[in-house]
Amino acid sequence: QVELVESGGGSVQSGGSLRLSCAASAYTYSTSCMGWFRQAPGKEREGVAAIDRYGSTRYADSVKGRFTISRDNAKNTLYLQMNSLKPEDTAMYYCAARPSCTYIIPTASLREWWYNYWGQGTQVTVSS
Repeated sequence: QVELVESGGGSVQSGGSLRLSCAASAYTYSTSCMGWFRQAPGKEREGVAAIDRYGSTRYADSVKGRFTISRDNAKNTLYLQMNSLKPEDTAMYYCAARPSCTYIIPTASLREWWYNYWGQGTQVTVSS
């Protein structure tokens, strides 16, 4: 069973930074594609960033240049560095995994249906 546990959320002022982490249980993490999603109150869940086993990445237009997704395969951990945060970044952030994945697919890697496993989420609140 794959388990994903997010951490690092919190409250920050506009312009601030946060680093989210997602710890994965012992499975074929290193051969998985991973993603970060977020869901604001009253809105649908949206893809934020994705990364494949080789470190290739993809970002939503709304976070390009501000967020960075990375992974440490030795620690089975996924990260999301969030800089220049805005109030509109306020949401619950989730990590997701797609095991046995080689490359991220541009048309799929920021879509919910592409992933098999999900964490419980960590709240990020950005005040103006």
